[in-house]
Amino acid sequence: MINNKKVVVVLPAYNAALTLQQTYNEIPFDIVDDVILTDDYSTDNTVEVGKSLGIEHIIVHEKNRGYGGNQKSCYTKALALDSDIVIMLHPDYQYTPKLIPSMVYLIANDVYDVVLGSRILNKGARKGGMPLYKYIANRALTLFQNILMGQKLSEYHTGYRVFSKKALLAIPYQDNSEDFVFDNQMLGQLCYAGMQIGEVSCPTKYFPEASSINFSRSVTYGLGVLGVSIKYFLHKKGIFKYDLFKKIS
Repeated sequence: MINNKKVVVVLPAYNAALTLQQTYNEIPFDIVDDVILTDDYSTDNTVEVGKSLGIEHIIVHEKNRGYGGNQKSCYTKALALDSDIVIMLHPDYQYTPKLIPSMVYLIANDVYDVVLGSRILNKGARKGGMPLYKYIANRALTLFQNILMGQKLSEYHTGYRVFSKKALLAIPYQDNSEDFVFDNQMLGQLCYAGMQIGEVSCPTKYFPEASSINFSRSVTYGLGVLGVSIKYFLHKKGIFKYDLFKKIS
């Protein structure tokens, strides 16, 4: 707990048995109060590893819902636990848990509503092994999104995110896709809701056990991202209205 705020880490997992313990062991439990593991119908022993680590809150999907569906379970459970700050951390050890104190501090002290771990700042992406085609696509999509959405983020595609309760309650994330574009829809909703978004430089690691979508899925994701940005622009201009960006009172 920091500044009397309950801090919870959510781990959206799919076949993360080989990396879950390493990720969990680096979580700074001097400020983290709880951990939630959601297992999206893994075919390995992710759940058993989670239980052996003593994770109290484990949600097991009875069918594979997808990356977005997994996150929906994470945030709903975190809010049910009355969390003030929620850290979405991939249990595949692609992002280091050692940045949690810095990211949480910015929210606990009301500097930002959302903090992203950016792989682009300080050249972390390519140094960590991001494939060149993904890096180029990341930069191109981010430029397009910043123009259409009126933002200045270094990237929209990181999977390392910290949210305040205020931010999660302000958006209709349950209406989002259950696939990978969920992340981008969520950022669009947060921007539309006027949430203050900050970034910290985050090193990342690409290795065989780390989850990563293939080229065809990347293309599908990229097209989905373009769609989100265009819808955001049209909605903001009042040309068309999209439920994705509806206000929550």
